[in-house]
Amino acid sequence: AARQPVLKRMIKSLGDVFVPILPAIVASGLMMGLVEALGKAIPSFAQSDWYGILDLMANTAFTFLPILIAVSAARVFGGNIFLGAVIGMVMIHPNLINAWSVGSMDAAEIPVWRLLGFPIRQVGYQGHVIPVVIAVWLMSKIEKWLHEHVPEMIDLFVTPLCTVLSTSFLTLGLIGPMFSMAENYVLEFAGWIITVGYGIGAMIMGALYPLTVVCGIHHMYNVIEAGMLSAEGGMNIWMPVASAANFAQCAACLAVGLKAKNLKTKSVAIPSSISAALGITEPAIFGVNLRFVKPLVCGIAGGAAGALL
Repeated sequence: AARQPVLKRMIKSLGDVFVPILPAIVASGLMMGLVEALGKAIPSFAQSDWYGILDLMANTAFTFLPILIAVSAARVFGGNIFLGAVIGMVMIHPNLINAWSVGSMDAAEIPVWRLLGFPIRQVGYQGHVIPVVIAVWLMSKIEKWLHEHVPEMIDLFVTPLCTVLSTSFLTLGLIGPMFSMAENYVLEFAGWIITVGYGIGAMIMGALYPLTVVCGIHHMYNVIEAGMLSAEGGMNIWMPVASAANFAQCAACLAVGLKAKNLKTKSVAIPSSISAALGITEPAIFGVNLRFVKPLVCGIAGGAAGALL
């Protein structure tokens, strides 16, 4: 495995992280899609107590997704799974601003900690994937190094303490700012390109959209939609692009489910494709398409074609 290209190893690691948590996110994805669809079809249901409790049950796995990812990643990278869980909890602590609402805020509104001259934005990582995996990989490396160098007599309390503190500071102070900067660039690019050149820009974003889901930065597109709806005429031309990309990933995943001879692959792919058809593509992308690569590429091509159309 060590001789494989770096990209292949990274994709395999992502697959290894996501496969164990697939049942949780497939169940949540299906429930979220069904509850949302019922709420849209029956407005009175959307105001009911039934909707409230079902919505809570449905979105729990996605609300706390970084913790699930952190535990699984710690297992894959050889770290302590409970320390991994703590890192996941740090990243979505309720004292941090929920990542889903950051897009609608001005930069000046976001509170900042200033430590030794470095600004740290008080923003959570709900819905993020790559930053959590990177943080736990880093945590596992630090933990292993400390186990090797800290005397056994004090290892039990020194290693966990130093591991959690150092990883938390690096995550919130370094990984966080890097990803928030990347989000801003992607958002500006997406807002500009979506209206470029007779659908060519839409085609490019239809292709790139699943990759932003992989990075966990797709939640910020709400800002683009809000801007379009508030403009004169109120035309949301982003939603068809995102929908084309989602349905293409759904179709690629369904194709794997229909063609696969392996029953385990089939049993993962078909429910994941149903979840993707209802708008929750993470199970399809991480559980099937990214693992096999070819379906992801086919989905990207289909998303580009659909968005152009």
